[in-house]
Amino acid sequence: MVASKKKPATAGLDNKSLQAKIKKVWNRDWQLFVLCLPALIYVAIFCYGPMYGIQIAFKDFSARQGIIGSDWIGFDHFIRFFNSPNFWVLLRNTLTISLYTLIAGFPFPIFLALLLNQAANKKFRKFVQTVIYAPHFISVVVMCGMITLFFSYSTGIVNTVLTSLGFDRIFFMGSEKAFPHLYVWSDIWQSTGWGTIIYIAALGAISQDQYEAAKIDGASKWKMLLHIDIPNLMPTILTMFILRVGSVMSIGFQKAFLLQTSMNLGASEIISTYVYKVGLVDAKFDYSTAIGLFNNIINIILLLLVNKLSKKLSDDGGLF
Repeated sequence: MVASKKKPATAGLDNKSLQAKIKKVWNRDWQLFVLCLPALIYVAIFCYGPMYGIQIAFKDFSARQGIIGSDWIGFDHFIRFFNSPNFWVLLRNTLTISLYTLIAGFPFPIFLALLLNQAANKKFRKFVQTVIYAPHFISVVVMCGMITLFFSYSTGIVNTVLTSLGFDRIFFMGSEKAFPHLYVWSDIWQSTGWGTIIYIAALGAISQDQYEAAKIDGASKWKMLLHIDIPNLMPTILTMFILRVGSVMSIGFQKAFLLQTSMNLGASEIISTYVYKVGLVDAKFDYSTAIGLFNNIINIILLLLVNKLSKKLSDDGGLF
């Protein structure tokens, strides 16, 4: 006879203790849970509720038949997108702009935060923070209008300066080579201030005892930067890096679409603009949903990989 497996005697005790802990936490903090309830309902309705429509990516969607009545076709839309001549162009443009933004723009807030943290004059530090943070409040439409005006072929200030120096005018808005640079560096100028504030807040949380002990030991500002500021800033850097990599395929649609012209389309057509044109303009809702789902799956995979890598590289790394 085969001996029957008995559950450990502690299993029942663990369940009871867990229930007791949950009950204790609920009795103590039920007001806080009630306060969180409206936010949870909002997220459930407006974030998770619309995910019901993801299934049309696997259907031959018909508005007359509805989501439930439409026929299942499996992965046909995904295969169609992968075999499309636009697939590699869209993937290349999306990755080029996104990785360019990540590599060129990610270090700027860290560098500025470390510099401002070393500034002795508080008024100067606050003034610089205000100046670099102000562009964050400029809307995307206004930003694109500024770029168009500044880099205009006939009246733009950039071309005016170039001609005054003896150079030929450059058609920036119609150049495929110029588009990634215009997109990335304008984004760096606009978003650096926001990232700087996050890192300055992290630096402000460092205990002053560490600086005092370093000064007693005769450490210079450079030594304190290397051995106090940067090590304490690493958890925040890793967290922000993971979040950035997790959205590497999700480039802002508005800016790319507003700066897009028929002449720079070879570099400015990215996945998000293509989804807009296919889904809303051409009314191919099922096909555009499949493309958007593919884009999000890639983001999730990258997020998990970078999170796992950060855990191996650092004890403080990883979001989950």
